[in-house]
Amino acid sequence: MFEKKSTLAAVLIVKNETQHLNACLETIYEWIDELVILDSGSTDNTEEIARKYTDKFFVNRNWSGFGLQRQLAQSYVESDYIFWLDADERVTLDLKESILGAIISDRPNTLYQFSRLSWVFGRYIRHCGWYPDYVLRLYPTHLTQYNNSLVHEKVEVTGDMIVENLSGDIIHYPYNDMNHYLIKSASYAKAWAEQRRKNGEKSSVSKGFFHAIGCFLKMYIIKVGFLDGKHGFVLSLLSAHSTFVKYTTLWIQAIIEKDRD
Repeated sequence: MFEKKSTLAAVLIVKNETQHLNACLETIYEWIDELVILDSGSTDNTEEIARKYTDKFFVNRNWSGFGLQRQLAQSYVESDYIFWLDADERVTLDLKESILGAIISDRPNTLYQFSRLSWVFGRYIRHCGWYPDYVLRLYPTHLTQYNNSLVHEKVEVTGDMIVENLSGDIIHYPYNDMNHYLIKSASYAKAWAEQRRKNGEKSSVSKGFFHAIGCFLKMYIIKVGFLDGKHGFVLSLLSAHSTFVKYTTLWIQAIIEKDRD
């Protein structure tokens, strides 16, 4: 008697991904069993592109954060394993083979992570603490799920679960240009501050300043970002700026709430 082969679903949450979606899906559609895409209200050709690859295209405009959106997307999955992918990512052949090998092994209580290599402003970033950027993206569908975080959501891992590394990189194209970086950074800063505010945390301008300085020194000096040349310097400086914006946004939110009271 033949053993039942475990099935694999690739899952994406998307919004306005016309630029990236087709190239992303081209790297996976031939070897997955199921493709689930959850849209949060695209106004471009995202749906048209997605439906070329799958009928399991869903829309949820009631955005409650990345964590809850991923939980909803997972609820549509019927396969044994779930593989998370973002539209601005591409799966390499080495990673593909590693993923398929993990599915065949089908080890109990095991989740899988792999390294992500980012292409930023015309160069792969191999330092600054950006590589290897391990992301946990593959696990048995009924084993776990993402937490409820508004942003920087994570897969919930309990004490009896095992996390293993897979070989091969996922290629990441996080920013189209500088304007895209600033918009994306501001969006994350707002969500980060809202989440921290709900948890009762407070901030100040000085806290933002010192965290920003620490961020730059860590990325550029400790994580040898200078080996990435001018790109490493720019990315370290931008990350410091983003850190300052996060903490000052939290500080400003508290002022606004106080004035309303």
